[in-house]
Amino acid sequence: MKILYFAWVKQKIGKAEETVDMPASVTNVATLIDFLRKRGTGYEEAFKNPALIRVAVNQQHTDFNAIVHPGDEVAFFPPVTGG
Repeated sequence: MKILYFAWVKQKIGKAEETVDMPASVTNVATLIDFLRKRGTGYEEAFKNPALIRVAVNQQHTDFNAIVHPGDEVAFFPPVTGG
């Protein structure tokens, strides 16, 4: 699975993207976040408050209940405001 990180999420994790082999327990975005949080301090900090994160799966904005598959691209980013 290809995972992309943007803005402060990228800064906390320390990389813009990575490819990760997911365990079978990762079935949706919520379980992906749980898996990522266990990868280290930067991940834990980035995903500490999931309400501050938005997600896209295969370039489609979605919620944390979205199903994910091994070949998917998942992007995490903060909410975007305009004005």
